[in-house]
Amino acid sequence: MKHFLAVLMACLSLIMIGCGSEKSAPDVSALVYEKAKPISPFLLTDQHGNPADNSQLKGHWNLLFLGYTSCPDICPMTLAKLTSVQKQLSKDYDVQVWFVAVDPKRDTTAKRKAYIDYFNTDFLAVSGSHKQLFPFVRELGLIYAINDSDEQEYAVDHSASVVMVDQAGAVRAIFKPEFKQGSVPLINAKTLTQEFKEIADYYAL
Repeated sequence: MKHFLAVLMACLSLIMIGCGSEKSAPDVSALVYEKAKPISPFLLTDQHGNPADNSQLKGHWNLLFLGYTSCPDICPMTLAKLTSVQKQLSKDYDVQVWFVAVDPKRDTTAKRKAYIDYFNTDFLAVSGSHKQLFPFVRELGLIYAINDSDEQEYAVDHSASVVMVDQAGAVRAIFKPEFKQGSVPLINAKTLTQEFKEIADYYAL
């Protein structure tokens, strides 16, 4: 009997040790999908005129942000932050940053290249027709709205969040911007960097 109890206690101890060694899910402010959301096949064009599709999301981590090159504040300020974030993360992670331009009428291939090169020549600046963009953006969990205007100058409403896509090409998390009185909504670069690491380490393939 004593031998049986000793064996039972030893087994229980191993089970408890095993449970204790399991990593706990990240406790972060970002919206994290326990089961990553797959992205349907899409085809856009990058700033070099080359096709950009699902295959370019796979094999590494990705950060995607919506915008347009005529954006006066949120877009350039967010891209500046993402430049800093990518520089920090690239020490330990393979990360591709995507700028999804949602104003195809004005955001030509040449204009997107000149715009993104100011921040980082390794970033992708993709776009396409609204027929191509709308379903892709929707599956990212983001949104944009644009006026059907003949005017040369017009604003485009778009999400200010940044989407994290995993190595399998599926949406893993969304980093939401901070809303402060008197300021445009922007991501917190320090928070995004830290939470990215926690999420990537936990869900790494």
